[in-house]
Amino acid sequence: MKRREQSQTEQLRKALAEREAQLQEARARLAALEGSTSLQVGRALAGAARRPARGLVRLPRELYRLWRGSTRGTGSAQRDRARIPEPVRSYEAERQEARLLAGQPAFGDERIVVAGVLSAEARAALAPYARIIPLRPHDVQVVFDSADVDLVLVTTSATRPGNPWAHAGDPAAVDRTRALRWVLEAAGARGVASVLVRDVPAAPALAELGFDHVHDGDLGVPLHRYNPVAAEPDRLSTPVRVSGTGRLPAAGEDEILDADTCWEELPEVLRAAAVAVVDTPSLADRALACGARVLLTSGQPGPGLPPAAVRTTADGTGPARTVGEGPLTPGELRSVLRSLFLTRATPVVLSELLDRVRLLPGGGTRTQPLAGRAVAVLASPLDDTESLALADDVLHQQHPPAEVVVPAPCAAYAGVQRLRAHGYPVRTAADLGVGPVDRWTPAAWARLARAATTPWTLLWDRPAGQTLLVDALCAAECSGADAVGAAVLAGGSADRPARGTDLGWAAAAQEYVFVNEVRPFLARRDLVRRGLHPGVWSRHGARLLALGDPRPAGHDAAPDHAHAG
Repeated sequence: MKRREQSQTEQLRKALAEREAQLQEARARLAALEGSTSLQVGRALAGAARRPARGLVRLPRELYRLWRGSTRGTGSAQRDRARIPEPVRSYEAERQEARLLAGQPAFGDERIVVAGVLSAEARAALAPYARIIPLRPHDVQVVFDSADVDLVLVTTSATRPGNPWAHAGDPAAVDRTRALRWVLEAAGARGVASVLVRDVPAAPALAELGFDHVHDGDLGVPLHRYNPVAAEPDRLSTPVRVSGTGRLPAAGEDEILDADTCWEELPEVLRAAAVAVVDTPSLADRALACGARVLLTSGQPGPGLPPAAVRTTADGTGPARTVGEGPLTPGELRSVLRSLFLTRATPVVLSELLDRVRLLPGGGTRTQPLAGRAVAVLASPLDDTESLALADDVLHQQHPPAEVVVPAPCAAYAGVQRLRAHGYPVRTAADLGVGPVDRWTPAAWARLARAATTPWTLLWDRPAGQTLLVDALCAAECSGADAVGAAVLAGGSADRPARGTDLGWAAAAQEYVFVNEVRPFLARRDLVRRGLHPGVWSRHGARLLALGDPRPAGHDAAPDHAHAG
């Protein structure tokens, strides 16, 4: 049972226990009322009043009997009252029931739940990694009370003019400030963490409302929006000038784009440009991710970026020299995306924010934004030598895999034991019962994929280099593809060759482009486990992205059909 399902099961159990206790208490009170002397005296007087002839004669006897009964039953009545169960009071009971009745929880969605006061750009950045419940000033109490959230997230960009929360935190916007303060107080009472992201300047009083953590910076680079996928082959020769602060100096006839107002079109603009002139490191990261060379007029670029990819005016570099260098080369682009993927991508920044606050048990965790990056390495080493090559390749990956899956007979190989010794989970599949070549067929890969538990699988057949996983996963995160591999051109007849024969594929010189067929080295587990030939994946609705194969070729390399799976 998943954490969120388990948490809500506990909520229902507590609510049911409280209702049972309240029902028992009501029954006990009714029984006590029915047996009370006051009620019986009232009934006797009412009966005497209805029949005066006989009732008034019997009334003294009835009252004496009630008096004797009340004195005798004092001890037993006290014992009965002592046996009345106390109701199990829960501070959150009614709110938890309202949450469940509102239908807000989605049991099949493993993303972290965020109640957000966010700008439109921040919502678009977080959408793939978090379930966002937008808060608006006019209905914030109703929405927040009926929502089961893991985090309250506020960005200062949401308080700019033109937004529902404009000027929140400013004394001139008392109503919005009061509503936001109520959210933070309610979140604190429920134990829900709150974070303020200062991505743009805002009223100083906003940070004083009682946030658990204040983050100076933005939410990172949303690679699903800023990426080189299907970029223009012929980029513009004139630089694109984009400002995030409004202080970028104009140059001749060049138009200056405002990053705040054109954020929806900005990725396409940067993909079409060879050079971008920007005034913030955040915009520099976004332009680099789109493949444009950058001239940064203020601030310093982030660490880990190639020195030639981003220039600064402090170095005496001007737009003319930057334009002369042209867009990023394929090697520079790979290095830039690798650095952004590991350190500045939105799921990484969100995970770091979650690590700074205390989350409620049974709900979201800091690893949830990165769950979509988990990879299982599927391999069928022939002997100890090949298994040691597998272990060396896995241990040197810049993005470590989550697990390794091998056939059961391979579990005793030295390389597999080495992986276990380094703490890698090793899963085993049933013996494939195939030869050295057939171990790379779609059916063989499918049997290994069924034993994996991660959303992605790496089809390992030879040493790949330490950047294979990070490059392939970054390409998948940028594109939303179902498989990443080297683009191929099918030769020969239209019919697919028989399994285990040379496919006659020729690699096509394409990168970060959707194609009809690839030799996959990274694919979704659900796609691999179906056992289909990669040549028909696109016919079954799979999105295939071309990326240059970094694996070395040679006499020890696997044949072309090793990637059949």
